[in-house]
Amino acid sequence: MKVNTDGVLLGALVNGNNAGAILDIGTGTGVIALMLAQRFVKANINAVELDEAAAQTAEVNFENSPFTQRLSLHAQSFQDYFKAHSEREFDLIVSNPPFYIQSLPSPGKKKAMAKHAGDDFFEQLIGSCAKHLSENGNLWLILPLSTAALVKQLAASHQLYLQQTLSIQSYPHSQPHREILALGLHQTELNQQRLTIYNEPKVYSDDYQFLLKNFLTIF
Repeated sequence: MKVNTDGVLLGALVNGNNAGAILDIGTGTGVIALMLAQRFVKANINAVELDEAAAQTAEVNFENSPFTQRLSLHAQSFQDYFKAHSEREFDLIVSNPPFYIQSLPSPGKKKAMAKHAGDDFFEQLIGSCAKHLSENGNLWLILPLSTAALVKQLAASHQLYLQQTLSIQSYPHSQPHREILALGLHQTELNQQRLTIYNEPKVYSDDYQFLLKNFLTIF
């Protein structure tokens, strides 16, 4: 699994309000968890990954990072993780989840697992996370727009309130193709923002470069 734009944007943009306990669901090779460890210097981060090969890579990455004492890898589904830690609460839960719903599977089992979700995946994800947020905790997700619309509906049914949205577009005049959602247990004034990745082909915007300059060596 390569480092992808969705993952680094989520890792750089989440606001954890000095989070002490963080959960990364579907960590892949651990990029988001590592970014959060760099940003939240007092946080302990648990990372869950179902794919065995990705989980092994994430564990190696964690062990070779300067944050290894604060990172824990759990090679299992988020459902099994929550069953095993039923009383645990988190100040911040993040996920760059599988997002193609009711679509043709992508070639290859691993790629299909990484990109495609069954009909009940997001129902289970939102319902489980709602039960494991601390009083002022937040759930942050990055999603395609159609999946984001579904998640907003599911969140309302689980007493989660939409607190922040960030629309991501490739170019200044293009339509958004991703949306980052921040959900919490309390209703607040909705904070809506937008981020443009490129000024023109192969030319990153100043906002994008500033956001990722502490994480990507190209900046």
